Amino acid sequence: MTLRALIVSYAFPPVGGAGVQRVLKLVKYLPREGVTPSVLTASDPSVPLKDASLERDVPPGTEVVRVRTLEPAYGAKKLAWRAHANASASLVSRAKRSAVRLGRRLLVPDPQVLWLPAAQSALRRRLRSQTADDVVFISGPPFSQFLLTALAGLRRTTAIVLDYRDEWSTTSSAFEMSGSARVSALLERAVLRRAHAVTTATEEFRSALLERFPFLDPARVVAIPNGYDPEDFHTELPSPPSGRFVLTYAGTVFRLTSAHGLVRGVRLLHEREPELAKLLEIRFIGRIVDTEAHYFDGSEALGICRLGYLEHSRAVEELAASHAVLCLLDDVSGVERIYPAKIFEIMQLGRPCLALTPEGALAKLVRRHRVGEVIAPRDADAIARALSRMLREFRDGSPVAQPAIDIERFDRRVQARQFADVFRAAVEQARA
Repeated sequence: MTLRALIVSYAFPPVGGAGVQRVLKLVKYLPREGVTPSVLTASDPSVPLKDASLERDVPPGTEVVRVRTLEPAYGAKKLAWRAHANASASLVSRAKRSAVRLGRRLLVPDPQVLWLPAAQSALRRRLRSQTADDVVFISGPPFSQFLLTALAGLRRTTAIVLDYRDEWSTTSSAFEMSGSARVSALLERAVLRRAHAVTTATEEFRSALLERFPFLDPARVVAIPNGYDPEDFHTELPSPPSGRFVLTYAGTVFRLTSAHGLVRGVRLLHEREPELAKLLEIRFIGRIVDTEAHYFDGSEALGICRLGYLEHSRAVEELAASHAVLCLLDDVSGVERIYPAKIFEIMQLGRPCLALTPEGALAKLVRRHRVGEVIAPRDADAIARALSRMLREFRDGSPVAQPAIDIERFDRRVQARQFADVFRAAVEQARA
């Protein structure tokens, strides 16, 4: 059965960052599975990162419908976030914080709700057309997009599939400028009742959803992890340098991925073994949000380099040119059900991973597939000892890294097939 699927994603190339990869690779590989994808996205998204190189993965002829959002530019949102974080007792600072709190109460579940008027209009036109889509697939965050299920549900033969790249509840408490968690929980219950199928990025997300919402049919909630695209890895990728030990992190540093434990561990290493520590260079690729930037004050003297955001292909090259890679998850609520999408590209590269994470989904994944070492993210002493051991092995002749095992299931082509199966099952249910 050939299907037409509308992929709804607020962020889509030329937007950059890890958040677009899941949807982008789905659009790339769904045609192989007999599904013709179209995309509904924002024409002027209020986002911090752009990466036009990702547009190379969009198949020629793919219909991409771009509609405007009423949001302010990202710079304005960033200023509002800074005002909210400012603890100053001055009258001006208190007024700014009050304004931000009011905005958060009004913009529920997130500021991207201001994209919905135009998105609703575009979706309504598609549902009324003679070639209406068989499936409307909505991937969040932002989770305001999930509210489009009310409109999509008006066409009874169109299936609705909701995709959780992250957890709605965790996003409400940890991400920038999210709205009321209480109201979000009510909205989440309402939209889930309308969905014909739900996909999640981890088995832990799936279990938590089924526990929180007992009305969900377990057979219609499917865990499909993130993954890697073999075509992103070329045989001519660079090798690590011989004169220093390079440890690289690629991704955003924010509350969930805070590096403060790592920086403390590096400082300890420099205090205990200054000569050995001179061999270490740590590279951070990606955005570091304002509330985390102060942890890096003076870190240049520790061999920590901040390279900023790089195009995806460049980031892969930098990871390949490293002796080991970092994966970060700080010890905060809900993190035990998360693993960063970058871990799968790390697997494919075959570089040892130093995973600074609490016990949970990421720790299990790293151990199960023999990706590397797991250390608690705030245990500076253990981090310093691990770095010391890695540097001594490097200095004395690095052992041959063992590639991760059993990673074929994370191939994006395999996952496109799994999504196509979910789509077909959802369409059969909608038409029944």
